Amino acid sequence: MVRGGRLEVREAQVAELDVLDVVEICAGAGGQALGLERAGFEHALAVELDPAACGTLRANRPAWKVAEGDVADRDLWRPEDYRGVALLAGGVPCPPFTVAGRQLGANDERDLFAWAVELCGIIRPRALLLENVRGLSTSRFSAYRQHVLDRLRGLGYVPGWRLLQASDFGVPQLRPRFVLVAVREADAPWFRWPAPSARPPATVGETLGDLMAARGWPGAAAWARRADRIAPTIVGGSKKHGGADLGPTRAKRAWAELGVDGLGVADAVPGPDASPALRPRLTCEMVTRLQGWQDDWGWQFSGRKTARYRQIGNAFPPPVAEAVGSAVRRALEHADPLEHAGPPAAAAGPGYVHDPVLQVLRSRDGFLTAGQIALACGGGLSPAAVLGRLRHLGQDFELEVTESRDGPAYRLGDFKAFLGQPGHARHERFAARRATIS
Repeated sequence: MVRGGRLEVREAQVAELDVLDVVEICAGAGGQALGLERAGFEHALAVELDPAACGTLRANRPAWKVAEGDVADRDLWRPEDYRGVALLAGGVPCPPFTVAGRQLGANDERDLFAWAVELCGIIRPRALLLENVRGLSTSRFSAYRQHVLDRLRGLGYVPGWRLLQASDFGVPQLRPRFVLVAVREADAPWFRWPAPSARPPATVGETLGDLMAARGWPGAAAWARRADRIAPTIVGGSKKHGGADLGPTRAKRAWAELGVDGLGVADAVPGPDASPALRPRLTCEMVTRLQGWQDDWGWQFSGRKTARYRQIGNAFPPPVAEAVGSAVRRALEHADPLEHAGPPAAAAGPGYVHDPVLQVLRSRDGFLTAGQIALACGGGLSPAAVLGRLRHLGQDFELEVTESRDGPAYRLGDFKAFLGQPGHARHERFAARRATIS
């Protein structure tokens, strides 16, 4: 309730946080997990499909409970057993949304984003944190994002999206991540997105110079001077597409400008007999630093070189996870006085709309033409723009189409995404392709 111009919350709500426990799904090799631990959270459970990544989690944190297998398999873990944890977090698979892929969204058997949102209705955490690639922020997925926001609001959460640049948090790499945070209404006034660091990130040369010189390579100093920018986005790749390299053609060109051969990953740095003009490859140890891990954390990765590289390259950089996790923790603890905290940082207001076309179709029972939808949107979209949104929307939602006197008319059907349905097509596709899913 409101007293004296500020929101008062019962002491019991804050006192629940003696232990800031977290359930993390699709935990990978622990980038987000380590960042959340550093932010003050304790893992009640980490769930991950990849055996090598599970080996990494167990080796570094033997006390954690790690469940290895399909996160959507109820024989692996029961979400209701973790009801009331402080935080539900995850780095659910990126391929359904990445611009480099086919952007199948809800039709991709790896898509677990909407299902993770549904878990909030079962687990009822105080907060939700999900991260993914920048592709999820594009117009292709405006209806998908709208569904996520509407569902979370219906469950009693205040959600917000933010595109965060890893380089703003000291990571020497161009790595944009699209982050969703949702907190309960009682905690929402205290949430603030983390502010960027005042210090610029180190360059690739500054970050890796000592490693490149470790075996006496005579070209190390000149190489470090040439590598005078932060790194391109590290691309971990997948089991489906072969061995480890530093990404597609455009990324390899960017690496070449920094004096790096991006066609693979090295077992070791160049030695004293290597040519000073050599364009070296990076090692897994180097990529680990570029992802924001610090040497003194002692984090070790399990598996052979390619498996280690995939774990490292697909991780959520720990410094970014720590910054967002700390912001969530402070919101749950009501740590900042509201009169000094500025405006709340959840979404762009509770009524913010990502996809007005979806909103209109959801509010009407009958069929509507593009012109009628445009009119119902308040004139902000032309009929041609509506048709463009309908093409995207129809990839993630069932969309009925019929002919009317004024042309094609549309009616919204079901969301195609996996939401936990036992008979969903996702299960059969996942089983058939499991060996190549990572």
